[in-house]
Amino acid sequence: MHEGRKQTTMDNRNRQILNIALPAIVSNITVPLLGLVDVAIVGHLGAASYIGAIAVGGMTFNVIYWIFGFLRMGTSGLTGQALGRRDLTETVRMLCRSLGIAMAVALALIVLQVPLREASMLVMQPPAEVRRLASIYFNILIWGAPAMLGLFSLSGWYIGMQNSRVPMFIAITQNIINIGASTLLVFGLGLKVEGVALGTLIAQWGGFMMALLLCFVNYRRLRRYFSWQGVWRRDAMAHFFKVNRDIFLRTLCMVAVMLFFTSAGSWQGDLVRSRGLGDVYKRQVHGCRNAVFHFRRFVAG
Repeated sequence: MHEGRKQTTMDNRNRQILNIALPAIVSNITVPLLGLVDVAIVGHLGAASYIGAIAVGGMTFNVIYWIFGFLRMGTSGLTGQALGRRDLTETVRMLCRSLGIAMAVALALIVLQVPLREASMLVMQPPAEVRRLASIYFNILIWGAPAMLGLFSLSGWYIGMQNSRVPMFIAITQNIINIGASTLLVFGLGLKVEGVALGTLIAQWGGFMMALLLCFVNYRRLRRYFSWQGVWRRDAMAHFFKVNRDIFLRTLCMVAVMLFFTSAGSWQGDLVRSRGLGDVYKRQVHGCRNAVFHFRRFVAG
């Protein structure tokens, strides 16, 4: 009797882990697919410089957004702790706090877009034509910073609330929007790098608005816990940044390595740079496959 009850408890626990982990794995699998679609679209434009521009522009935004990835990871952990304490007021405060920080960072990125763009070009040293196309790509996509960073905060909060299905649906929807919009703008309207950038921008804002809408709809009961009081409390803000400090430093080290290899590849020409970008996406796909394999072994065990 006791053994049967213990087995039932383990089955329930495994089911809970599956419900949280499986959607997260699916969301991660869609990430390299988004980049591969962009590369596939510009690959039909007839010049390696287009792919080189996507490589340089894409790497620039990867660097920027990876640095602030703590908005997702830190928010999920702190939200999960508040939920475990049944402190629903703090879960709502955590969402507001994270979104506020995300919007402040995004505003700073938009204000500093020119020095950021020039710094990235200085580091990666692309040829003149690639630099021109990458600048166009950057100038359009920088306006997606509020959506991307806000989506980091919302995705982290959803996961902290033990709801990883919503980020999965948003990631899939973003991919569909990006594929449709980019294909229409590039092949239908004749736009080139601009079309790919605008398609991605539309997908970013579409995903962010969808995340906000689902938050308001699915968590209506939490509205009564909303209050600006305590959101910007000094000790809470200090704790938030202290928890995320190590994540931030680790990400900086990873970004430095990626920038070095991208810069080294830029000296070898557009084709090498574009092939290097393809290798990055191949490694992402391989990593996702490994995650699925180990997860299946865990569940089976």
